[in-house]
Amino acid sequence: MKNYAIIVGLICLTACQTKTDETPEAATENAVNKTVDTAVTQEDNDMTTQQPPKAEKRPHVFKQHGSERIDNYHWLRDDTRTDPDVLAYLNAENSYTESQMADSEALTNRVYHEIIDRIVQNDESVPYKLGDYWYFKKYTEGNEYPIYARKKGHMQAAEEILIDVNELAEGHAYYASNNQSISHNHQLYAFSEDTVSRRQYDIRFKDLSTGEMLSDVIKNTTGSLAWAKDNKTVFYTRKHPTTLLPYQVYRHELGTSVADDVLVYEEQDNTFYVACYTSRSNDYIMIYTGATTLTEMLYLDANEPKGEFQSILPREPKHEYTVEDFQGDWIIKTNWDALNSRVMKAPIGQSTDKSQWQEVVPHDNETLIYDIETFKDWLVLEQRKEGIRHIKAMHWQTGESKLIQSDEAAYTMSVAYNPEQDQNILRYDYDSLTQLGSVMEIDLATDEKKQLKQDKINGEYNAADYQSQRMEIQARDGAMVPVSMVYKKSLGELNQRPLLVYAYGSYGSSIDPRFSLSRLSLLDRGFIYAIPHIRGSQAKGRQWYEDGKMFNKINTFTDYIDATKALLAKDIGDKDRVYAWGGSAGGLLMGAVANMDGMLYDGMIAAVPFVDVVTTMLDEDIPLTTGEFDEWGNPKNQDSYDYMLSYSPYDQVKAQDYPNILITTGLHDSQVQYWEPAKWAAKLRELKTDDNLVLLRTNMDTGHGGASGRFSYYKETAADYAFLFKLAGIKE
Repeated sequence: MKNYAIIVGLICLTACQTKTDETPEAATENAVNKTVDTAVTQEDNDMTTQQPPKAEKRPHVFKQHGSERIDNYHWLRDDTRTDPDVLAYLNAENSYTESQMADSEALTNRVYHEIIDRIVQNDESVPYKLGDYWYFKKYTEGNEYPIYARKKGHMQAAEEILIDVNELAEGHAYYASNNQSISHNHQLYAFSEDTVSRRQYDIRFKDLSTGEMLSDVIKNTTGSLAWAKDNKTVFYTRKHPTTLLPYQVYRHELGTSVADDVLVYEEQDNTFYVACYTSRSNDYIMIYTGATTLTEMLYLDANEPKGEFQSILPREPKHEYTVEDFQGDWIIKTNWDALNSRVMKAPIGQSTDKSQWQEVVPHDNETLIYDIETFKDWLVLEQRKEGIRHIKAMHWQTGESKLIQSDEAAYTMSVAYNPEQDQNILRYDYDSLTQLGSVMEIDLATDEKKQLKQDKINGEYNAADYQSQRMEIQARDGAMVPVSMVYKKSLGELNQRPLLVYAYGSYGSSIDPRFSLSRLSLLDRGFIYAIPHIRGSQAKGRQWYEDGKMFNKINTFTDYIDATKALLAKDIGDKDRVYAWGGSAGGLLMGAVANMDGMLYDGMIAAVPFVDVVTTMLDEDIPLTTGEFDEWGNPKNQDSYDYMLSYSPYDQVKAQDYPNILITTGLHDSQVQYWEPAKWAAKLRELKTDDNLVLLRTNMDTGHGGASGRFSYYKETAADYAFLFKLAGIKE
C-alpha cells in the first residue's frame, strides 16, 4: 500500500503558475540578445572578466507584525518566467558559473562518461503478473526513457509494446510520466505526461485492442487515477490552477467530454492534499485527504462508480491513518494513542465507530511502523528502528511474527510492488551503501528466499573494496544521532580524505543508506560519504521528526553541524576539505548551516534550496504553502514568524565569511521556485566578506528534479562533482 501521508509530506513548497503568449525559451533568447543595463551590467555579463554578476538592488518592503523586512532582490520573482531583466540575470549567472568551471570542463566530461558508462543500457525490470499478463519495463541501448510492455500467459510469449516513452518524448526538452495504469479487463492503458517539469500531468488513454490513442485527454492532474470495474469510468485528482494543490476528485467516463466530468469530492481546507487510487484488492476507489498531522480517507465500491463516497473515519485533530481492505475489514495503520503508529482492524461499513476497532499490532516506543501490506495469511509491516528500514511479517491466525534478516549492519529494505493480495509470496527491494539494489522474493510460509534480480554495473565493481559503517554521535543537547558512511578502503588514512556530508531532515523523510551508481565517482577519488540521520527525519521514530519541526527546527541544523564536528573529532575526514550537500528542504539546511557555522566547510552544494522561508510561507497564493503550516508554522502568527525569521537562510545572510557555494535551480521548478536560490545568491554576493565562490546554475528547461532522461540527468551530477573536485584539489 502506498503510504500517502509520507508522499504528501514530501511535497515541498512551490510557486505560482501563470500563462503567457511568449514561451520561456523564446523569452530567454530575446533576453540574451539585448542589453539590460538595469539588471546586469555588460561588464558583469562578460565571461572574459570572470566577475560575478551584480544584481541591481530594488528595495521592496514587507510589513508584518509591526516590523519591516527589506528585500532588495524581490524583483527577481517573475511568475511568467519571461521578464527580460530576470532572464538576463539568470543567463549571466550561468555564464559566470561556466567561466569559473571552465578549467574543470574536461574533468566534468570525464566524470559524466564514467557514470553513464557504468549503466547497463539494455535492462529490464522484474515482470509482475496481473490477470493473464506479465507486465514489465525495459531500457534499450542509447535511449533515455523506458519502454513499457507486456506478454500474455508467460514470458516466452510475444511482446506487446504498451508505450515507448522515447517516442513520446521526441521534441521535448523535458518529458516525464509518473503513472501508468491498466484497466481491469486489460484493454485500456492510461498514462500521464508532463512536458514542462511543473508536475502538472495530462492523462492520456490507449486502446490496446486497436493500438489507437483515445481522444480523451485530462489536463492539470497529479497523474494518478483509479479505474472502476466497468472499465470505462476513471477517477482522478485535479490541481488548483494557481496554488497547484491537489484538491478535487473528478469522475470521467471514456468517450465523453472532459468538460462534463463530475466533481465527486472537493477539499475545502487549503492545508490538505488529496489523492485518489484503487484499493489493493481493486474492490474500492479510495480518496486520501490529509494535512501534515491529520488525515481522512473515503471509499466507494468500484462496482458502483456513480455511488457516494463514504468516510472510513471522519477527521479528528492530530489523527493520521491509512488503510487497506482485507477480507471484509479495514486494516488500519493509525497513530491513535500510538506515536509510532499501531495496526487496528474494523469491519468495512462500521469503521466510523472506533469502539469497533480491534488491535492487531500494538505500539512500540522503539519502532516506527512505516507502512503495511496485506497477504493471504500474513500482514507485512515496513518498519524503521534506529534508522534502519526493515520488514516484519505477522501471521494473521497464529500471531507468529518474524523479521526478514540481513547480514549487513546498515541497509535498506522496503516492500516492492505486490499486486496480488491472495498469496503469500512477498517481493521486496534490498540494497546498502555497498551492495547493488536487488529485487528479492520470499515465501512467507517457508522462508524460502531467492533473488529475482540484482542491478549490474558495466565494468569492474567489488563491494569488498568499500567499507560501510554505522555509528552514533552525540549532539549538543545529548541526543544520539545515527550516522551512516561509506568509503573506499585502499585510498589512505581517513583523516587525509575529503569528507562529504549529505542530509535532508524535514517532513519525516529519512535518507536511507542505499547504493548509488554515480557516488562511485566520489568514492574512487577518495571521498568519504556520510549521512547523518538528523532530527526532522523519522530515522529514530516519530518523535525524532517532532523534535526537528516547527519550534524545534533548529535541532535539524545543529545535529548536522554536530555530526560533522564529531566525525572530524574521530579523524574521519580532512578538516580542510569538508563539504556539505543538501537539496530542497535539505537546501534550507545548507542555508541555515552556512549562516550558523559555514566556515566549518570548504564548500557546499545547495540544490533547489528552500531558503526564503518567511516570504514564501506568508504568500498563500504560492503553491502548497498552506499545506506546510504544520511543518514550519504559520508566520501570520507572531511566535511562528519570529522563530522562522531566526533561521530563514535568506533573511539571516549577514556580513561574514561564507564557504564556496554552488546553488542549483530549475526555471520551471514547481516545488521551490527559482527566485529563492537566485535571490539568495545575489544577497550572499552583496554581504559576504570573503573571496570564496558563489555560483548559481539555473537549468532553463527543467524543474525541481532536473533533467528527465536517464543519461542527461547525470550531466548535472557530473558538474556538481566537478565543483567538489575543484575545491578538493582533485584534477583527475
